[in-house]
Amino acid sequence: MAAIARLHLLQPPPAAAKPSLLLPKLSRSSAFSIANNIYKARLRKLSFTPPLCSQSDSIPLGSSTSGSSPSIVGDLLDYLNESWTQFHATAEAKRQLIAAGFHLLNENDEWDLKPGGRYFFTRNMSCLVAFAIGEKYRGGNGFHVIAAHTDSPCLKLKPKSASFKSGYLMVNVQTYGGGLWHTWFDRDLSLAGRVILREKDGTFLHKLIKLKKPLLRIPTLAIHLDRTVNKDGFKPNLETHLIPLLATKLEDTSSESKEKSNISKAAHHPLLMQVLSDELSCGIEDIASIELNVCDTQPSCLGGANNEFIFSGRLDNLASSYCALRALIDSCETTGDLSNEHAIRMIALFDNEEVGSDSVQGAGAPTMFQAMRRIGGCLAHEYVGEGAIERAIRQSFLVSADMAHGVHPNFLEKHEEHHRPELQKGLVIKHNANQRYATTGVTAFLFKEVAKIHNLPTQDFAVRNDMGCGSTIGPILASGVGIRTVDCGIAQLSMHSIREICGKEDVDIAYKHFKAFYQTFSSIDRKLNVDQ
Repeated sequence: MAAIARLHLLQPPPAAAKPSLLLPKLSRSSAFSIANNIYKARLRKLSFTPPLCSQSDSIPLGSSTSGSSPSIVGDLLDYLNESWTQFHATAEAKRQLIAAGFHLLNENDEWDLKPGGRYFFTRNMSCLVAFAIGEKYRGGNGFHVIAAHTDSPCLKLKPKSASFKSGYLMVNVQTYGGGLWHTWFDRDLSLAGRVILREKDGTFLHKLIKLKKPLLRIPTLAIHLDRTVNKDGFKPNLETHLIPLLATKLEDTSSESKEKSNISKAAHHPLLMQVLSDELSCGIEDIASIELNVCDTQPSCLGGANNEFIFSGRLDNLASSYCALRALIDSCETTGDLSNEHAIRMIALFDNEEVGSDSVQGAGAPTMFQAMRRIGGCLAHEYVGEGAIERAIRQSFLVSADMAHGVHPNFLEKHEEHHRPELQKGLVIKHNANQRYATTGVTAFLFKEVAKIHNLPTQDFAVRNDMGCGSTIGPILASGVGIRTVDCGIAQLSMHSIREICGKEDVDIAYKHFKAFYQTFSSIDRKLNVDQ
């Protein structure tokens, strides 16, 4: 009977009905309109909810997608939607750390650190290192680190971006990283990044900017003008075909001539600079420098018939960054969380991984090692013996967290048949005999033992012998710092596309695994003896 009643609610009012008998003061058309609106309202109540874009309209606080602990998926969506660039990702992490009680340090100042304290610093506002010191820490004790990166493949404005072609104002860009550039065509794009503002007192202000309005577009060529594109493939020239449209020319000839003259003198279109100045509420002359990324304006959201997927840009590697950030914050949120900890819990979020990490804010710089040395020295209030920092590093452990290649159901042959990571099946441990990943038998065992104790699933990945293998910051830090390292990541599809996909369950599993690593690694590690 309930099913019959439900079907009855879904039936639209019949055209032959006589609503005037029910509503004698209304005309036939008005009454029918009211009845039809009631039917539509009932239908909306029974229909599925639309894709979810943030925690506020998706996953209630305290709900869970895996196990009994609260889900962080809604918070991740908020983080992704805020973090259009590496600068915004770092700034948002900074905000959350301060809200959680972490103290902001400056690399230029002397540090005053204490056991039980929680601290962080940023570099270039695109790299961040945060750490919590165990109350039982002693000189020579280790660091337990999760490292990820804040950058993603994208288009960046060239230093001189203004271009004028066939009546269009164009914006010259350069490719950053190894993106799937064909996915950037026909998307609603905009700009985000940072600017340096000139203040009236002669000082300069660093400020982030995000233009949420669709501002740019890279149109594809009509198939009528490229008849063989579906047979031969879409092969755009990255210098000449990947230039976004900003606006059309001014109508009159004198204005066109003036615009061309302005372009020849200015690095960027006056129109673009006006848009930036309006957003920043400043004069164009106050903008001293800009560093902007081209960004997709479509929000990150849940997708799939059961809302089991996350559809988003920049999952590689902001998903790992956020899971690491939340795991650190939540593993030491109460006063007792660090009371029995002998080690230092740390996250390191680097920039420029997508282009090799060789920068002052990348993993190739000694940022993490310098932080370890400064922390150890600051806490050495008494004699700690020879080689304290070297002993600390030998007792340390690094989780290099970067997204992993999930098996593509339409391209099964691209994976080795026994190493096909699936979405929703837990973190992927990455192995490579040629050290493209830093995982060893020992480090894989220790990280899996953490998962085993907490009943969390893991998977293994190794690339086919007849295919090349990507790499991560894991080998860079393992060799540069001399720290034991495991490479792992959340399985995803469409890696390096403007729009990527991963499993909702995997996000919560990764968060739990990282949090468990902080809470239990010390007790596991002391049971293992390798070099004695």
